[in-house]
Amino acid sequence: MLNRRTLAVGGAAVAIGAPRSAGAQAAWPLGRPIRVICPTPPGAANDMLARLLAQRLQDRLGAVAVVENRPGGSALLGTNIVLQAPPDGFTLLASTFNTAVMPLVLKAATFDPQTDLTVMGRTAQAPLVMVISGTRPERTVQEVVAAAKARPQDWNIAISALGSAGHLATIDFMRRTGVDLNVVTYRGTQPALADLMGGSAQLLIDPSFALLASRADGRIRALGIATAQRSPLAADVPTMAEAGLPGFEFTAWYGVWGPKGTPPEIAQRVNALVQETMRDPEIAQRLATQVIEPVVESIDDSRRFIAAEIRRAGELLRSVNYQPE
Repeated sequence: MLNRRTLAVGGAAVAIGAPRSAGAQAAWPLGRPIRVICPTPPGAANDMLARLLAQRLQDRLGAVAVVENRPGGSALLGTNIVLQAPPDGFTLLASTFNTAVMPLVLKAATFDPQTDLTVMGRTAQAPLVMVISGTRPERTVQEVVAAAKARPQDWNIAISALGSAGHLATIDFMRRTGVDLNVVTYRGTQPALADLMGGSAQLLIDPSFALLASRADGRIRALGIATAQRSPLAADVPTMAEAGLPGFEFTAWYGVWGPKGTPPEIAQRVNALVQETMRDPEIAQRLATQVIEPVVESIDDSRRFIAAEIRRAGELLRSVNYQPE
């Protein structure tokens, strides 16, 4: 898809080369490279979405776009880079649900996502799936609950990052069922999934993007998907409501932000490019095969959605007296 890549030493950066589109618009103001900060590792869904955005910036603006993977601190490391950047449109944040709820779960996250960043729009969303290690005999959510209540010491439930959608879903799962499991925090989905496959972790609730594709060899099994209806791409996986937890619906979502004070015309221009990208039938089909749904919405709609997510997360965390770490 990309016609030239240059790896920057020590920075995990990928520079996207000269624009291919003959009809590219005038260069971004001042004509400098645009940095797209991705606070998750290469290969994750958010990384893929960041590269789609960078490619669109290149093709439509005549810009050089650089995707920089800066994972760490449950996405706080990359977020801080954007918080401290000048609001000139040359530093964007392609991030996840974590960015919105980070201050609710991390003491080190001292920013307000609704006032200290400029929302430019959501890009996509993916349902969460509960999976169990293939080393366990349980086949349903209710069997898991019964076994976990009987012997909680036998269960580790993994989370891919503090403040992730899966983290909040894990808290809600334990609140609803009354189970008290040992929660183990990982640095991303892949190491959590590796321990699940090996049997040192028993449960994981995380986006469908990574989990549904990893169950073919039987080392993990999907117990439920956190959506109102079954996914046509995983029709054998019951909804969590069907599995005995009505109303248990969680979605991981992805979006683009800029530093506080980014001019509205730049934010609107990025939003227009995001919408154009997510309307592309080829991209939509590519995402659909991975159970990722494109999101096409205005900045105002994204702001309202994010505000509602923050309220929901805050209510959940207060209900269990969660203390930021």
